[in-house]
Amino acid sequence: MKVTQLINSLKFKRVDPAVTEDFDVTMLTQDTREVKPGAMFIAVVGYHVDGHDWVQQAIAAGAKIIVAQKPIDVDVPVIYVANTERAMAILADVFYGAPSQKMRMIGVTGTNGKTTVTHLIEQIYRDQNQATGLIGTMYRKIKDEKFPTANTTPDSITTQRTLAAMRDAGVDTVAMEVSSIALVLGRVWGIDYDIAVFTNLTQDHLDFHKTMASYAEAKAMLFAQLGNKYDANGTAKVAVLNTDDPVGREFAQYTAAHVLTFGLKPDAMINAQNVQIKSHGTEFDLSVFGEVTHVTMKLIGQFNVYNMLAAFSAAYASGIPADQIIQSLEKVTGVKGRFQAVPSHTGVSVIVDYSHTPDGLLNALETIQDFAKQDIYCVVGCGGDRDKGKRPKMAKIAVEHSTKPIFTSDNPRTEDPDMILQDMVAGVPDANVPVYVDRHEAIAKAIDQAQPGDVVLIAGKGHEDYQILGRTKHHFDDSEEAAKALALKPTID
Repeated sequence: MKVTQLINSLKFKRVDPAVTEDFDVTMLTQDTREVKPGAMFIAVVGYHVDGHDWVQQAIAAGAKIIVAQKPIDVDVPVIYVANTERAMAILADVFYGAPSQKMRMIGVTGTNGKTTVTHLIEQIYRDQNQATGLIGTMYRKIKDEKFPTANTTPDSITTQRTLAAMRDAGVDTVAMEVSSIALVLGRVWGIDYDIAVFTNLTQDHLDFHKTMASYAEAKAMLFAQLGNKYDANGTAKVAVLNTDDPVGREFAQYTAAHVLTFGLKPDAMINAQNVQIKSHGTEFDLSVFGEVTHVTMKLIGQFNVYNMLAAFSAAYASGIPADQIIQSLEKVTGVKGRFQAVPSHTGVSVIVDYSHTPDGLLNALETIQDFAKQDIYCVVGCGGDRDKGKRPKMAKIAVEHSTKPIFTSDNPRTEDPDMILQDMVAGVPDANVPVYVDRHEAIAKAIDQAQPGDVVLIAGKGHEDYQILGRTKHHFDDSEEAAKALALKPTID
């Protein structure tokens, strides 16, 4: 794309010195490791690295123009803007040809359930013979091909590049997790969502947002960004809201879009009644504007009923018939690391779940209580360099809702794991909970001690196949560790 076209897409800027040659920009990047000859390098101020300190390296690698918000002394043209994050979002959308406008975009936000809901949505549309894309915590996925991701919601360049690849591959519908941090940092600016889904709001990310009110405001941005017009000739924008959560009810005031509500309470437009949770699945009566259908799904737990309602509502909002949506949802067996049963022939049930928040852990344990016949082991830790306020709360939930809690490390990152565990223990001063800094040892101990009929919940990391110690990722997979420990126990026919 010609450099003048990109420059002109930024309404308020100063170019110094003026660009005298309308050259082709080969790529956009904020990462010096990606720079190729002819690149436009955008200097973004991050938490640990300031891109302005790396412009010389970018130029040495071939960058022909820089976007900056601070004065820099270089020998190539510089586009000065007030905010390089905002400029990056605009430039990325223009450079990649506004790909989100060519596909149905479904954004899912909320503390818990985003990954499961986006995967359920993906399944529904695949069953409609549509090509799908998925962006989220586990990976980015274009049809059947998966790509690694560093954040739940990637930066705006990565996201627009991915959306462009989806468009070029013929994708019809994209299901995308939208994190609160991404909304605040503008990573999804420029994405034209058709449907926005709210799952729930419970404590998380307070290391970033500081207060629950600010956290809720961040989530609300997705619904405010749906737009403020009604296009009779185009696709109607829809906000899909869990109104069992008071925050979901409040979000209806943040959007001009059509509102579709879901929940377990009968005042929701789409609701579930007579929920029966069993060890092999969940049954309930689904009411869609008064039309009732009995649903039997393989996913377990009330929280998965909410996930199913969210996915159903998103698909229903785009016009897919209710009976066809139900057919898709009834056959889904689960998502890796989301209440995932580890194969066992020992009589001990082992479940791996990404319950890394107080509410997520409570949901998982309450679900297990519905079918557990004997002891419930809960192996749980808390992440380092993250919201410390969660630690005593999660410890208290583990003690109160399991019979055999075990505290261990999650991803300590740059914090001392012993100090993290001390924060957890402080939440249950009267409980005598075994503590193992080594997560491998904690999982092994729980499964070794468990007897036939017991349930072991390994909480916090879910699908992750690594553990972050310091700033380094080491291979570690809870389901693999559980399988190794189960293999050492006697088999029961």
